[in-house]
Amino acid sequence: MACVSSSTAMAERISWYCALLVALMLALSCCDPGEPSLAEPGAGIRQKHQDLNRPCDEIYVVREGETLQTIGDKCGDPYIVERNPHIHDPDDVFPGLVIKITPSSKSLH
Repeated sequence: MACVSSSTAMAERISWYCALLVALMLALSCCDPGEPSLAEPGAGIRQKHQDLNRPCDEIYVVREGETLQTIGDKCGDPYIVERNPHIHDPDDVFPGLVIKITPSSKSLH
C-alpha cells in the first residue's frame, strides 16, 4: 500500500507542476513583445507615429477634416488633382470621396 500512496502523491505533485507551467505559458502568451506596453513611456505616441508613416493604399477614401494638401503630404503624392480627373475643384473635397494615390519614389522609405 505504501507504494500506491507514494505514486499517487507523486502524480499529484506532477499534476500541480504541469498546471503551474500551463498557467505561466498562458500569462506569457498574453504579452506580445512586438506591441508596446501601456506602462512603457511614450509607447502610444510611438505607435501613432508609426501609423502616420505607413504608406497609403492606392485607393484612398477621404476622411473628415482632410484636404488634398494634407492627404498629399501624408501619402507622398503631390499630384493628386492631376491623377484624379473626377476632381473638378480641389477645394471641393468631402468625406467619402475616393481618390487614387501614387506616392512619389523619393517619399518611400
